[in-house]
Amino acid sequence: MALVNVVNMAVLDNPASFLSPFSFEITFECLQPLSDDLEWKVLYVGSAEDTSHDQVLDEILVGPIPVGINKFVLQADAPDISQIPEGDVLGVTVVLVTCSYREKEFVRVGYYVNNEYTEEYDEEVGPPKPLDMSKVRRSVLAEKPRVTRFPIQWGDNKDEEIENVQQNGQGGMGGQSMEEAKMAGANGGETDSMMVDAVME
Repeated sequence: MALVNVVNMAVLDNPASFLSPFSFEITFECLQPLSDDLEWKVLYVGSAEDTSHDQVLDEILVGPIPVGINKFVLQADAPDISQIPEGDVLGVTVVLVTCSYREKEFVRVGYYVNNEYTEEYDEEVGPPKPLDMSKVRRSVLAEKPRVTRFPIQWGDNKDEEIENVQQNGQGGMGGQSMEEAKMAGANGGETDSMMVDAVME
């Protein structure tokens, strides 16, 4: 049984300029006292073709965690544009919010992100180069996050048996796109594509 459950996650200041920070208001419930902090991380997928362009926008430790309902705002800087391939700046990508305990990830919330140039341009020629990033708007598809939970060992019992639960018996990437695989995590897990507050009560 998970000792920490994400109850709700809201994307703040959305849509926003590409250069603006990401802000997530996270509500989670802690069922028992924890001896260690929780590690929250925001990851931006710079390219669907090459994981070397993924960027960790922020990672923080939160603790000590009181039992009950907790809420905080996780803010992360905008991605470093120099680390994103020119052809991948605009269009659809993914941002992930993960939480780990004792370096073991137990929940991952993925959102599709659409970056579009706000000024009109010739579709045959493409947007101006270099891009004026102040004119790029970022829209997070906040209504349809993909939530994946991973069973982990919460206590100190080394013999505790962990059951790997995989939706429909499928694990790994399978026929998924790179973005979908990142949303679900490399180790599989139990995944929902519904509203966070609807699936993580």
